[in-house]
Amino acid sequence: MNFLLSAKRLFLAFLLSCTACARDYAESPGKEGDGIFSVGPEYKMDRDLTDLGNPKGKSFDFKMKLADSKIFRGDDKTLEPDKKGVRMERSISIYIPSAYRDGTPAPLMIIHDGPGQIGLIRNALDNLTVSKDPKRKLPAFIAIAVENGGDDGKNSQRGLEYDTMSDRLARFIYDEVLPALLANPAIRAAYPKLKLTENPWGRGVIGCSSGGAAALSMGWFRPDMFRRIVAYSGTFVDQQDDDAPEEKQFPLGAWEYHSGMKLIEKSELKPLRVFTHVSENDNGAHEAEETYHNWLMAGQRTAEAFQAKGYHHRYVFSKATGHCDKRVFQQTLADTLVWLWQGWHE
Repeated sequence: MNFLLSAKRLFLAFLLSCTACARDYAESPGKEGDGIFSVGPEYKMDRDLTDLGNPKGKSFDFKMKLADSKIFRGDDKTLEPDKKGVRMERSISIYIPSAYRDGTPAPLMIIHDGPGQIGLIRNALDNLTVSKDPKRKLPAFIAIAVENGGDDGKNSQRGLEYDTMSDRLARFIYDEVLPALLANPAIRAAYPKLKLTENPWGRGVIGCSSGGAAALSMGWFRPDMFRRIVAYSGTFVDQQDDDAPEEKQFPLGAWEYHSGMKLIEKSELKPLRVFTHVSENDNGAHEAEETYHNWLMAGQRTAEAFQAKGYHHRYVFSKATGHCDKRVFQQTLADTLVWLWQGWHE
């Protein structure tokens, strides 16, 4: 039996057991680190995001053709390929830390716009999986950086994947990317007993800009698949394609999370742990307040909604920074990851 077929059958078993797994699992992370914080205007690199000489894990790369996908083939009617290019294939980058032991069910973290922040996350894993401080420690999760399908904004493949208010991206990652990882020959040769956790609390997602909005939507629409969410400079604004089918239910796209429809406030509390961030000079920060593209206001309202609803939520406002500012990642990402995985256990 080939690896891909075997991996897909394994994932069908995961789907059947996942609900029971989540129901029987409980953690008590406490409220330490929850709340509203500000950083800056001066910034420095967190040493835990640098190479401290600790044992290194293994890196892998492979490609996935869009035409082979059943979910994002690159031929949706909402796209304008003559104006906004669509990739023929997307790159997938994997990092498995040294602390991972083959055969144990591995937690994982999806990184949008791969390779994205995989370099900083790789260093955080090398340093914090072996930390002696139980309050500053990370589990040996597998980092999976997934490249977007191309271009940006409305009528683009990236916009379709990231700004659409649906579960399509969650299903694409879960049903296609993760089985492809398990079936990859190089990864299987290095880790013949590799397993991914069946527990949705063991699956995180990180993204910036539309990737941040995508991270939230993956957890929001499919908390049975992904529950730990990180959104830096999240574009919780109206960037959904105007001709998308989802417009009927969510006419203002991700803006509906915090205003108008107020999805966060009016929906039942979901099993999610959420980090959000906004930069002082995020794109659209100085636009008219009544528009649906004011990113600063959107980020603030989203944070307020999570706080009011009582989620385990951490919000960081960064002074004197721009959209997806690398200085914010360099100073805060280690703290963000430690907070995000607080309470996790096998």
